[in-house]
Amino acid sequence: MTAFAAIVDALFADPNIGREAVFTSDGGAPVLVRVVARQADAITDFGDARLWSETTRIDLRLADVANPRPGDRLEIDGDAFLIQGEPVRDRERLVWTVDLRPA
Repeated sequence: MTAFAAIVDALFADPNIGREAVFTSDGGAPVLVRVVARQADAITDFGDARLWSETTRIDLRLADVANPRPGDRLEIDGDAFLIQGEPVRDRERLVWTVDLRPA
C-alpha cells in the first residue's frame, strides 16, 4: 500500500469526514461504502452572467466502487441520489469524484 492510499483510507475511515452510504449499480446488489461529501456550490459563467447552483458532489474510494456509472444509485443518511455525468478519478487513481442529483 502506498502512502497516498493509506492517507485516503484514513480520511474515509474518520467519522468526522467519511460517512456510510449504500451504493447500488444498475441491476447490481447494494454495497455498503464510505463516502466523503463535498456539497460545494458551483458558479458557472454564461456570457456576461454568472450563475450560482447548488451541487452535491462526493468522493468514493476506487477500492469500494471500481466503475461507477451515470444512473447508479447512492443512499446517504436516508436520502437517495443518482450519479449524473461521468465520474472522474484523481491523479493517483484512488478516488472517484461524482456529481449527484436527487433520485
